[in-house]
Amino acid sequence: MMVDPPIDKLIKKAECRYALTVAVAKRSRELVTQDSQYLENSGMKPISLACKEIYEGKIKIINDKD
Repeated sequence: MMVDPPIDKLIKKAECRYALTVAVAKRSRELVTQDSQYLENSGMKPISLACKEIYEGKIKIINDKD
């Protein structure tokens, strides 16, 4: 169970749960492949760090409707 950031507040950062899931998965993959040093220095798992970044507003979830 995720405690920090709280899931009920994290879900408000996205239009829907699906968008949040996709954003967290995409950022987690980026952290593992590109920012491995940043990930190691944080001491967190990729999914936890991605959730924290979205919650803090460092990563924005953009709705790309044409």
